[in-house]
Amino acid sequence: MRVLMQFGGCFVLGLAISILLLGGLLLAGASGCIELWLFTGKPLASLALGLLPGGFWQGLTGLVDAARNPALRTFLELCAALGQCALLLAAGFFHLWYRRTGGAQ
Repeated sequence: MRVLMQFGGCFVLGLAISILLLGGLLLAGASGCIELWLFTGKPLASLALGLLPGGFWQGLTGLVDAARNPALRTFLELCAALGQCALLLAAGFFHLWYRRTGGAQ
């Protein structure tokens, strides 16, 4: 249970850094970097839209044929890209703080 709490804390920190990074890219006007970042979320978003039933998406969003809605697809791509970056950062923080030194007891 302790390991899950430690990794959860690392994930929250990674998510906060990812959101700050996205905000920094928006303020800097680096639309090319943002487009590449969103591109990394496309496979996971397409998988989620394809595998989960249409009734799930309709109940969740209130949209008929939500899987074909471009706004929903873009939002899922953003969430997937942020989540992937947060997981990558969380794994690095977890390894740096808890695994390499034998863990804080």
